Amino acid sequence: MTAAPLAPGLPCVALIDDDDDLRAATTQLLSLHGFTVRAFADADAALAVIDADFAGVVITDVRMPGMSGIELLRLLHDRDAELPVVLITGHGDVEMAVSALKAGAWDFLTKPFDPEALIAAAVRGAKARALTLENRHLRAAADAAAGDALIGDSPAMRRLRTMIPMLADAALDVVIEGELGTGKEHFARLVHRAGRRARHRFLKIDCATVTAPLIERDLFVRNGVIARADRGTLFLDNLAWASDDLQHRLVRLAETRAVALEARDPDPVDLRIIASLEEGARERVSPALYHLLAGVPLRMPPLAERAADIPLLFAHFMTRLAQHHGRAVPPLADHAHRLAVRAWPGNVLELEKTAERICLGLDDSIAASAPGLAPLPVRLDAFERAAIIDAVTAANGEIAAAIETLQLPRKTFYYRVKRLGIDLRALRRQAAM
Repeated sequence: MTAAPLAPGLPCVALIDDDDDLRAATTQLLSLHGFTVRAFADADAALAVIDADFAGVVITDVRMPGMSGIELLRLLHDRDAELPVVLITGHGDVEMAVSALKAGAWDFLTKPFDPEALIAAAVRGAKARALTLENRHLRAAADAAAGDALIGDSPAMRRLRTMIPMLADAALDVVIEGELGTGKEHFARLVHRAGRRARHRFLKIDCATVTAPLIERDLFVRNGVIARADRGTLFLDNLAWASDDLQHRLVRLAETRAVALEARDPDPVDLRIIASLEEGARERVSPALYHLLAGVPLRMPPLAERAADIPLLFAHFMTRLAQHHGRAVPPLADHAHRLAVRAWPGNVLELEKTAERICLGLDDSIAASAPGLAPLPVRLDAFERAAIIDAVTAANGEIAAAIETLQLPRKTFYYRVKRLGIDLRALRRQAAM
């Protein structure tokens, strides 16, 4: 008969002991302290059930008929060297204890053991196991997402990912709005790389730095800067900071798809225009230019609206940066949880720079500002904020539907929205795009 799988919840203990009475008493002790216990009378039965994904601690007697606890430890560590295994024996001595610890035992207790010592060892092991599995999950998720290149599992990011192949070869220009550091240029490059234009140039022009002489001599002339983007993508960064003259020239470019317009025979250019616009700066762009370029208007959400994506983003950055700097990837989960409850005015860019400092051991502000886990009220606010934003986004901006999903009284919903600083109008605009 196939053995039933172990319970996946934490804290969980697999207990192996051939003494029926002691096994029953230890099971009761662990259960009273909140552990889910699966008890086995021999090592073979336990080995048939415990795999590398076991989310808990193994506690085993050493001297048992058939396979010993030391042998079981070695076989389990062949499957997962980080699995916490606590050994118990009534025949313990210094030599056996040293041998067990060298073999990788999490702890070693002698019978009759102190119940508090056993519980303490199980609690430490369960916490370590939870952290190990979460680190693995974050790294696996980051590795899986790296090929996708647009990191995040929030509704807004899933929607943007679906837009990339749709936009790749579409004959439409795009305006991407968003706060500083949200990844507007990154998204533009993903759209460029996904289509036929990927074989040609992605040309970036920072509109904030374009001078009048550059406009006259280099940008719009025959064989000039913009002509080099032929068959490729022209990315206009900081569109809101373009001068009136530059905006006027860009209007003509968008209308004619040609340069050297003053010449008898202007040069046609086949290009897709993608522009980035800082959130709230649309009034600085002439209506004619905006509506010509905004064939598809998009918005990159700030990290404050997708806090649940921060652990995954952090894991992605740390994995890549550790490889770049030749460092070992540090434990991710503890840092990720601390970072998830921080404000990020610089958004993804700020998070990436923070990850690099942590990778290089140059940033101790995380530990200094938040020893242990973040305070419970801060963690609850972050969770509640993410839940409300996800509900409104999933409801396509329909507030009544979001309130029904959250099962909150209307007054309570609006009170929490105000207290948490959630911009409902921005969420509705995003849903309408």
